[in-house]
Amino acid sequence: MFPSVVIPTYNRRPILEKALLALEDQRLEQPLEGYEVVVVDDGSTDGTAEWLRQEAGRFPHVRLIEQDHGGPAEGRNRGVDHARGDVIVFIDSDLVVTGTFLLEHARALSASWQRSGNRLCFTYGAVINTANFEDPTSEPHKLSDHSWAYFATGNVAIDRQLLERSGLFDTGFRLYGWEDLELGERLRRLGVELVRCPAAVGYHWHPALSLEQLPDLVRIEQERARMGLVFYRKHPTRRVRFIIQFTWWHRLLWELLTLGGLVNERTLRPLLAWLIRHGKNALAMELLRLPLNRLGVRALFREARAEGLR
Repeated sequence: MFPSVVIPTYNRRPILEKALLALEDQRLEQPLEGYEVVVVDDGSTDGTAEWLRQEAGRFPHVRLIEQDHGGPAEGRNRGVDHARGDVIVFIDSDLVVTGTFLLEHARALSASWQRSGNRLCFTYGAVINTANFEDPTSEPHKLSDHSWAYFATGNVAIDRQLLERSGLFDTGFRLYGWEDLELGERLRRLGVELVRCPAAVGYHWHPALSLEQLPDLVRIEQERARMGLVFYRKHPTRRVRFIIQFTWWHRLLWELLTLGGLVNERTLRPLLAWLIRHGKNALAMELLRLPLNRLGVRALFREARAEGLR
């Protein structure tokens, strides 16, 4: 088995360096015969492409592909087009993996193929969230790291021919969110099995919450709402409504939990600042999720009304 690790990246050079160094340190054993890393630079403005060309000697497994800024869906598709492997592994550019990461994916895929007699599956590795930039892999596993999403591309491996048969990613998803889960819906209809592979561990780094991040977090929720409707238009099912929170139950839930909007990113700001000063950034983020969910759901319903969707 020869996997191609496809990584779209946009202005993530510092953490990308750690991610690529970890991928250079992979253990090669059967059924893993070799591997490559395809980095698709999505028009970064932080010098990522120039840095990779200058540092090519440090990353012998890496091939650099460049494109104008078109979003992760376009970047992943371009990476697959240029990949040489028979298996595609998708990770994000802020994921730092362990030394047996690719080997564990390869073992789990091979076992599933032999058991079922076909390749209708993908493996889903563990993603451990961390704010520790200096030593991401020292983070202990937390209950909040578990995800039940189907085909979230932070850490998955899949047979290349199966992926291409599914149609790859829809490049209509140009903003933040849902392009991977939409592909997952198509894979589900093909009868593709999700095989959990907790031994394929990746540490997802993102900076601890700061008040300066609030405008970006609000923007992301608005983008997710717009892309959520792209998802729903392609798959107008009850299941997708629940995934994107396009239900009256979700709207009522977040209105109640935020007291009709009285609890919002502005009124919470003093409490968030206090929590951050006392090193409770994770708790501050969990609290902030209440108004962010309300913002996202309200934006989703607003966009739906504008498009005549119900």
